[in-house]
Amino acid sequence: MALAGAAVLLVALGLVALMVVRPSAASPSEGATVSRSAPAEDSVDAGFARDMAIHHQQAVEMSFIVRDRTDDEDVRRLAYDIINTQANQRGMMLGWLEVWGLPKSAAGPPMAWMGHTVEPGDDGSLMPGMATDAELAALTAAKGEKAEVLFLRLMTVHHRAGADMAQAAAGSATTDVIRNLAAGMVRGQQSEMGLMADLLEERGAKP
Repeated sequence: MALAGAAVLLVALGLVALMVVRPSAASPSEGATVSRSAPAEDSVDAGFARDMAIHHQQAVEMSFIVRDRTDDEDVRRLAYDIINTQANQRGMMLGWLEVWGLPKSAAGPPMAWMGHTVEPGDDGSLMPGMATDAELAALTAAKGEKAEVLFLRLMTVHHRAGADMAQAAAGSATTDVIRNLAAGMVRGQQSEMGLMADLLEERGAKP
């Protein structure tokens, strides 16, 4: 009976934890409270959250691809870190948009919040730093060290552009959550770019 009671208590605590860490699970129409200080739809905060969510999605996709195409522990560990970090950050940004009562997709072209707009090209690259359809296909077809080098090069370019976007948001956003997250992204992605440069050097390849 004591074990059964403990099990029930653990389940209950788990449900409470989910409610605490996932406040964005309910949409505004389902009872979520939209803050009076929520940013506007055309704000830096909303624009960054939308665009970086898309940027992160591709980084996660590329990391899953290389994870299954190499046995190298260093590259697989980097891919695993990117998957977990950026999927989590993406979830937070989409959750904040929901709580703010704002659409998760922009009505216009990306990066207008940075003072300029980018017209997505026919090659599948939606924003600076993002891989093209052809580059993703090449990564999917590669194996071993070839896949590692291509992934490290593509992700270096991806991180460089992402860090630039995050730097802009860290300096211009109006909400603490976006400023803090963006500043953390800059630090994290710059650190990973250094690691990727070392991994490329070990393979006799240049960024």
